[in-house]
Amino acid sequence: MSSKNLKAMYSTVNKDSFPTHMDISFHNGNDERQTLFYEKVEWDIAGERMGLRYGENPDQPAGFYKLVNGNLSLGEVSMIHPGKYLVSDIELVQSGKHPGKTNITDADNALNILRYFSDKPATVIVKHNNPCGVAIGSSLADSYIKALMADRVAAFGGAIAVNRPMDLQTAELICESYCEVVVAPDFEDGVMALFAGKKNLRVMKIGNIAALSEYIGEKFLDFKSVFDGGLIAQWSFTPKLSRDDLLPAVCTYKDVDYKVNREPTEAEYEDMMFGWLVESGITSNSVIYVKDGVTIGIGTGEQDRVGVAEIARDKAYKKLSDRLAWERYATPWNLLKSAEKRAEIEKEVEESKGGLKGSVMISDAFFPFRDGIEVGLNEGIKAVIQPGGSMRDFESIEACNEYDAAMVFTGQRSFKH
Repeated sequence: MSSKNLKAMYSTVNKDSFPTHMDISFHNGNDERQTLFYEKVEWDIAGERMGLRYGENPDQPAGFYKLVNGNLSLGEVSMIHPGKYLVSDIELVQSGKHPGKTNITDADNALNILRYFSDKPATVIVKHNNPCGVAIGSSLADSYIKALMADRVAAFGGAIAVNRPMDLQTAELICESYCEVVVAPDFEDGVMALFAGKKNLRVMKIGNIAALSEYIGEKFLDFKSVFDGGLIAQWSFTPKLSRDDLLPAVCTYKDVDYKVNREPTEAEYEDMMFGWLVESGITSNSVIYVKDGVTIGIGTGEQDRVGVAEIARDKAYKKLSDRLAWERYATPWNLLKSAEKRAEIEKEVEESKGGLKGSVMISDAFFPFRDGIEVGLNEGIKAVIQPGGSMRDFESIEACNEYDAAMVFTGQRSFKH
């Protein structure tokens, strides 16, 4: 197949044969049923009604549905009520190549994380359904540049979601790089004219994005497909939302009591909660590092905890090197040829331990041994938030005390598969 034909693969638009409606019923083999009613989402694109471009890959047809009626209550848990739309009711104000499944799911996970930070301007950049940069800032532009520079390389081709109207300053910064999706509640004068120069950019308006915080704690039914066509249904996850929900890092092992000596500072508590809420949108196993309301190292989807702690650490070093090279010399770190300039940056990165000094370490599950938590402690982290509950929590407590680091338990695991 020629390269021309390969490129044509990505311009494919699958004929959408999915039905306009879908119903899912729950019952116990009797006449009492609870049914959820769904309607397919379509947009007006170039005068034609069209659904998803394709699924995860160009040869996978896909349908996107929104809940329009019915309610589901199982035990004491009830599903979110129909008609409360955000992601499934986006307004596509610039289609470029109209959205495929990955564009929607990336935007969805960006909003999933963004909903917890409505009190400050915030930006979430997602790539392959994991955040590569999350930041809060003094302005929208400030939050965007912090999120971008947390991992400028991974942000290439990603989905950007913001929780304030898109202003011209932020839009100009976005247009300096390549992204596929921008999601915002509104667009100030001149922004859409600027975005029009990015012909393949999908621009999505969610006018009621201010209502994002209303979705905190709301339950939806999460479907997971297995390869033989089966489905697993589970209620959605809600992370602990307040520092009042956190537990002191204490345990008893062989009749000996252990506790962390130092309480977190106010700034550490803020980064702990910021990181724990970001963590809820990251594929497990995961460990992340956060400092001053910005992610500085994100490790995702690994099989062992010490390994993912090391990956997040290594990424912090690499991303800081790239950020400094880009800011000072407008050159990516990997293309910076000057030995003198590279040595200057390497020295600064090493002295700051990749920016990890004074940061907070977040883990979505407990550390089974102290080797995982020690990865961060060796880099100068000063606080840890993790679920706790390991048979050997005492090892992590001892490690924190040896490094004068604070630690709290959530009493809650935050896996996302």
